Amino acid sequence: MKRNIVLFLVLIVVITAMLVFGRKRNNPSANASAGGKIVEGSFKGKPAPDFSLQTLDGQTLKLSDLRGKAVVLNFWATWCTPCKAEMPWFVDFQKQYGGQGLQMVGVAMDDSAKDDIDKFAKQMGVNYPVVLGKESLADQYGGVDFLPTTFYIDRSGNIQDRVFGIVDRQEAEASVKKVLASAASAPANTVPSEAPNQPTQGVRP
Repeated sequence: MKRNIVLFLVLIVVITAMLVFGRKRNNPSANASAGGKIVEGSFKGKPAPDFSLQTLDGQTLKLSDLRGKAVVLNFWATWCTPCKAEMPWFVDFQKQYGGQGLQMVGVAMDDSAKDDIDKFAKQMGVNYPVVLGKESLADQYGGVDFLPTTFYIDRSGNIQDRVFGIVDRQEAEASVKKVLASAASAPANTVPSEAPNQPTQGVRP
């Protein structure tokens, strides 16, 4: 009887973890420290690594071009259940705060075809740019081991918060307001754009 109770409690913990984190991604470069990467524990206040990637509509998005805006950089995948749960919040935040300088940016980190990702984004009503992510980009940001992972970047291009998994809407909105309230300053240290590192294979469903 006691053994069954223990097994039940373990199952509850596992299910809860799966709801909070979409899937642990296998990234051996998670603790890399060179080349403008963000290392765990040292990301806050540091310049967000610059990148230039293609969006779903074929445009090129360069992060440094958004300097002066508050940016929310959200790494997600089409198979990630928590990602789907928080996306409507980000759509609302873009509508509500876009006029105040907020720019949501999605980073699709799965192996689905571009058309499938585009279809998914449209079904979710995504009203902000979505770029096709690369493992080298995840590596620059300290290793994105879990999805969703979200970076809150202030108007000066510095990372103020990093969130693994899903939080409640109020906490996410508080982080948005925090970076919106930041004042833009002149660029300080320039972080190199992503280098063509050898991709590492993440765990896929």
